[in-house]
Amino acid sequence: MINAVMKKPVMKNCALILVFSAFSMVGCAGGVYYANVPPPAVRVETYGPAPGPGYVWINGYWGWRGNTHVWVGGNWARPPRARAVWVAPYWERAGSRYRFHEGRWR
Repeated sequence: MINAVMKKPVMKNCALILVFSAFSMVGCAGGVYYANVPPPAVRVETYGPAPGPGYVWINGYWGWRGNTHVWVGGNWARPPRARAVWVAPYWERAGSRYRFHEGRWR
């Protein structure tokens, strides 16, 4: 009897964790999200020499956090494999909103 009573709260907690986990994934549509206003002009960044052979510079971009655009600074990165090409993130107009596509290695 005690085991049955103790299992109900555990099962309820597991179910709640599953539900909240699912809700936390809403908006994580493979690196695509939306803003109601267009991004500001791209910033021109200066950068020094690569930290080592094989590094490439990845330009910064305007991201969207909460209700505002935020600048995400550029950085040096090593391609994950030979001949990989960086596809820069970009914004596109989608109806009355703006859709953001995250950058990725191709």
